[in-house]
Amino acid sequence: MSLVRDLADQIIAAHGHDDLSLPIPSFSLSSPPPQIDNEHATDHYELAGTVAAIAMGFIECDAKVLGKAWSRMVYQDGGFNPFKWPSRPEHFDLLPWTRNMNPKAFAECPQRLGLYGVMPDADWVKRMVDAQIPTVQLRFKSETKTLLFINDYWQEAIEAGAYGIHLGQEDLDTADFDVIRNAGLRLGISTHGYAEMVRADRLCPSYIAMGAVFPTNLKVMPTVPQGLGRLYKYAQLMSHYPLVAIGGIDAGSIHAVAQSGVGSIAVVRAITGEPDPTAAVKYLQGLMQT
Repeated sequence: MSLVRDLADQIIAAHGHDDLSLPIPSFSLSSPPPQIDNEHATDHYELAGTVAAIAMGFIECDAKVLGKAWSRMVYQDGGFNPFKWPSRPEHFDLLPWTRNMNPKAFAECPQRLGLYGVMPDADWVKRMVDAQIPTVQLRFKSETKTLLFINDYWQEAIEAGAYGIHLGQEDLDTADFDVIRNAGLRLGISTHGYAEMVRADRLCPSYIAMGAVFPTNLKVMPTVPQGLGRLYKYAQLMSHYPLVAIGGIDAGSIHAVAQSGVGSIAVVRAITGEPDPTAAVKYLQGLMQT
């Protein structure tokens, strides 16, 4: 175990100050501390990557995925270098070049969905359509150029003739993907870390949403805010998808988020909380492009 600890310490020293580390989550009786799986780990690089990830505040499922990615990276690159970080699809056993051959892939959407308004009701959606926002999420059928995604209610999305459906991780076990796919809807999936991104990739969705980037009290999040450091790594890894950053993003942070390489940024209060929402849309779009 001393070799594993030494390798893990090297990874932590190399990356402990580059915005990838977060405070280690507190655990309760219902959520026990992460366990290092010595029995099923394939080598000491996997164990070291897992140990380092837990020390850097990654939740258990993400730490295990990172451990396997570290192992693949070491063998694919021909040696251990603690200053590297798993960042290529093959490190995570992703096969982006097979999408066009996958009959279960969902319909494609634009690589850059632009400013993405997540609106609380149909009236707000109508206002955003009038403001010519490129993408909006809720429930509104329109012949405009705005791309409408409906959250969670995929049956209603099909009936309404929506452009697409957005699902959270909790919806993936119950949604009928064949029906959604055959209806021609685009599919967006929320993710909150490496494990969920790998899971989402298996479904070949139209886009992947990543967050929450910053703190938000609009909904209870399954993980702590990911921060810009992790967002940049996620965006690099999943660049073969249209990407949406979401969670606590406002006018003060939207430019830095856009620099991650994501093609879309989802906002709520940065629009709904402003006295002139139409002007806010234009202002935010300008900040994304500067």
